[in-house]
Amino acid sequence: MGVLRYVAKRLGLYLAVLFIGLTITFMLPRLMPINPVDGYIGQLQSRANGTLTSEAIAEMRTNLEQLYGLNGDIFTQYVSYLKRVVLQFDFGPSFTYYPQPVSAMILNALPWTLGLLLTATFIAWVLGNMVGLVAGYFHKKRAASVLEFLGILLYPIPYYILAVTVLLLLAYIFPIFPLSPTFPVGQMTPEKIGMIFYNSLLPGITLVLAGFGWNILSMKALAVATTEEPYVTYARLKGASNWTRMTRYVFRNALLPQVTALALSLGMVFNGALLTEMIFSYPGIGLIMRTAATGGDYNVLYGAITLSIIAVATAGLVIDLIYPLLDPRIRHK
Repeated sequence: MGVLRYVAKRLGLYLAVLFIGLTITFMLPRLMPINPVDGYIGQLQSRANGTLTSEAIAEMRTNLEQLYGLNGDIFTQYVSYLKRVVLQFDFGPSFTYYPQPVSAMILNALPWTLGLLLTATFIAWVLGNMVGLVAGYFHKKRAASVLEFLGILLYPIPYYILAVTVLLLLAYIFPIFPLSPTFPVGQMTPEKIGMIFYNSLLPGITLVLAGFGWNILSMKALAVATTEEPYVTYARLKGASNWTRMTRYVFRNALLPQVTALALSLGMVFNGALLTEMIFSYPGIGLIMRTAATGGDYNVLYGAITLSIIAVATAGLVIDLIYPLLDPRIRHK
C-alpha cells in the first residue's frame, strides 16, 4: 500500500507540473508584442500591393483567428487549446510554413535533436563521472589535481564561447570538419548516414566538452566525501583492494546524485538545442524555435515548449520512481 501511495503521489505531482507548464506556455506567447495574424495579413497586403479591401481583410482576419484558435476570449482559447494538445497532440498549422502542421514539423526535427544531444549528454556523463571518480578517490595524489584542473578549466567557459572556439579551431584554422555542414534529407543510404555522422561530430564534441567539466567536478566532490565514510574505511581494514573499494563502495554511493542530474539533463536537452543548432547550422527543434520566436509563430512555440515541458517532467517522474531501486537506504513500507 505504501508503494501505491508513493506512485500515486508522484503521478499527481507529474500531472500538476504538466498542467501548470501548459498553462504558462499558453499565456506567454500572448504577452509577446507580435501579433501573428496582423503580420500574416501585412505580408499578404504587401504582395497584393495594398489592393485588399477592408472587408476582405476583416473576413481574412476572422478566418485566420478561427483557423489558429485565436477567436473568442482568453478562456475559450485556453479550453480549446487544452483539448487539442492533451487529447490529440495537435498544435494546428504553422503561421510561417502554412499549411504544414506543427506536429509534423516537430516530428521531423525531433530525431535530429535527440540523436545529437542525448548521445552527447550521455557520453559527457559517462566520461566525466569516470574521470571524477578517479580524481576523487585518489584525491591526495598529484595526478588527481591534473584531472581536477581539467574540469575547472572547462566548467566556467560559457557554452557559446566554447562552441565558437571549437568551430574556429576545427573548422577554420585546422579544417578537419566543414565550416558549413550539409545534412542530407530524404531516404537514408549508407553514404547519407556517414555524411550526417561526420557533420554531427563537431557539435557533438562541443556538447561533450560543455558537460564534461561539470561531471568531473561534481563526481570528484562526491567521491572525496564518500571515501571518508566509515563503511569505506571498514572495507579497507578488511583488506579490500583499491579497485573494489572505488567501484563497489565509493562509486555506487556517489553515483546516486549523478543519476538524478543525468535524468534532468536528458529532460532538458531542448534548452541546449537552440544555441547548438544556431551556431552549427544543425537542423532540429532549436532552429524551429528560433524561427517561431522571431516570426511570432504561436503554434510552433506551443509545440516546442510543450515538448520540452513534457520531457523535463517525465524525466523527473522516472527518476522518482526508480530511485528507490538504486538507493538501498530508501524503503517504502
